[in-house]
Amino acid sequence: MARPEKDRKVFEPPAFKCFKPAGIRKGALEAVTLSLDEYESVRLADFQGLEHSEAAEKMSISRPTFTRLISKARKKLSDMLINGKVLQIEGGAVHFAQNKIKCLKCGNIFPDKLNQNAYICPECGSKQFEDMAKGFGHGRCCGRKFK
Repeated sequence: MARPEKDRKVFEPPAFKCFKPAGIRKGALEAVTLSLDEYESVRLADFQGLEHSEAAEKMSISRPTFTRLISKARKKLSDMLINGKVLQIEGGAVHFAQNKIKCLKCGNIFPDKLNQNAYICPECGSKQFEDMAKGFGHGRCCGRKFK
């Protein structure tokens, strides 16, 4: 029996949950699912250029675990690009270190200041927001409701 996965640290929720080839309906395409921890491994290693040991430390996992994670993520990304599949980002045993807020009126995304309950969008002045962490099933631990 395998050990249960412990939560892996992900800095913040991704701004987008889905990517697909242009000009083809999503329903007509096969999907590849990238877990949130796989997404974070790509962000840290490929986007930020961190060494595997540094990235593993940021995610609170071992370096060998990180290497397996990034390999799985790269395989899925190459499958999506080469075979023209939909990429969905969801799931995984994670905990967000920081949250993002998205304005529902103009789409502006900005960091959540956890000590603040009321927001005004710096772009359009709206008071209607979406908690990005809650969109990934983290409403109780990483996100919250707005008044």
